[in-house]
Amino acid sequence: MKNIFVLCVVMVLGCLTLQGQRKSELISENQELKYQLDSIKGIISDAKQAERISLLKAEELQTQVTGLQDANATLMKNLNSFATLSSQNSKNINKTLETLQRKEAQIKSITGGFASADSTALVVLTNAKRTLGENAKVQVNDGVVIISEKLDFFFTDGLGTELLATSKELLAKVGELLNANPEAAITVVGMNITGELHIALNQATAVSNELIVNNAVNGSRISVKAQDGGFKEGIQIRIHPDYKAFYTHAKEDMKNQ
Repeated sequence: MKNIFVLCVVMVLGCLTLQGQRKSELISENQELKYQLDSIKGIISDAKQAERISLLKAEELQTQVTGLQDANATLMKNLNSFATLSSQNSKNINKTLETLQRKEAQIKSITGGFASADSTALVVLTNAKRTLGENAKVQVNDGVVIISEKLDFFFTDGLGTELLATSKELLAKVGELLNANPEAAITVVGMNITGELHIALNQATAVSNELIVNNAVNGSRISVKAQDGGFKEGIQIRIHPDYKAFYTHAKEDMKNQ
């Protein structure tokens, strides 16, 4: 009986010992698990912190991307506008250049006309000196060759409209000169000091008729006029470019260009 009691005591003590060890192990395992849990919580906390940072960076990057996209869209729009404006400017410049070229051509045409007139005047003057003689009263004024004589050279005492023989000889030479320069126009001017312009006009007409009828000068080239001579009287035969034809040509040239 005593042995049974001892055995029971031993068994109880063994169980208590085992239970104590088990409890100690459980406490140790609990602490280990708690440590591991705390460690995992730290890792999770760090992960969440990193996630928040990543999200913030992603949002920042998205904002930058959106800004760059907007800037790129604006740039493309500006480039398109610039290209359109540049194209329009190029067209305007081309139109301006074409206009300038037309104007230059017009100016060249007009300048060429004036140069041609000056050249013609020089040729007519040279021919006049050769045809009429060195003593002929010939001068050039503003590109116009002027052959002049007093009224009494053409008409007796400078009166009437009947031409003297000596004046007809001069007019024959003038007719030869005019026919040698068919592009030039002629204006016959009668001048007196009395203010009787109808008489001066009749005398200029008499000279014109002599050139047309007896010297084969084309009448369409000749115009007559009368003017107050102031302190001088006489007849002037003015040989000049055909201004009407010149300005008509210049006008047509401008219209065509």
